[in-house]
Parts: sequence; structure tokens; C-alpha cells
Amino acid sequence: MNETPCSLCEFTGGELVWKSALYRVILADEPDYPGFCRVIWNEHIAEMTDLPPLERQILMAVVWAVEETIRATLSPDKINVASLGNAVPHVHWHVIPRWRDDRHFPAPVWAAPAREAKPRTIDLAQLKAALASKLLMLESIAKD
Repeated sequence: MNETPCSLCEFTGGELVWKSALYRVILADEPDYPGFCRVIWNEHIAEMTDLPPLERQILMAVVWAVEETIRATLSPDKINVASLGNAVPHVHWHVIPRWRDDRHFPAPVWAAPAREAKPRTIDLAQLKAALASKLLMLESIAKD
């Protein structure tokens, strides 16, 4: 059987912020949603339960660290955390800062837009530095 190539195996998936042996964190190219991050498992795995329990725990600790950092750095009105994998069956989590005036709020970002996009400027350098610092700390704790 000829399987379709996996885009998350072939490409980084966005602007690389952090990479470990197990996972990577990227900033997605989503202009209407600055700060939208993905936490991507490096190995091609389709479902969370395909991962051993310890690796699931590590991955979720990273997802929560990314959420916490986005909240502290950007102060969004809400955070959406989602793992779908219908179009790309490779374990990855979306961590999306949301604002009440964003294009889709209160619906998911994948729904039909509710309004015109409002330009939102964030300090991406500050977010990237905060994410790198948080993930370095998380990895140093995990090694202890």
C-alpha cells in the first residue's frame, strides 16, 4: 500500500522554537493567530495511546508549559488546546491564544469566520525567548 507522506515528518511544521530528541515546538504560520504554537512529537505516531505512558506524560507537560508561557507572555482572553490529527495523523497539539475580537471567537479557529480579521501585533521575540527558557527549565527538571 502506498501511504501519503506525512507533512510533519517531512517538514518542521512552522518556525522552530525548540527541539528535543522527542518533540519540537513551533510557531505556526497563522497570521490571524499570532502566538499559535504546535507541540509535535518527532517520531511518526498517529495516536497518543501509541506512546508509552511516560512519553505521553512528557508530551503533555510540554503542552502545559507552552500554554502557561503563552498566557504569561501574551495575556490572551482564552487558550484553546486541541489535538485532532484527522488531516495529519501524526501526534501534535495546537496551543492557540484567543481574543474575544479574533476572527472566529467564540468558535474554534477552524470554523467559518465570524468577522474580519483584526491585526494583532505581539512581541514574537519575547514569546520565543520565554518558551525556550520554560522548556529548558522543564527539560532540566526531567533530567533530575
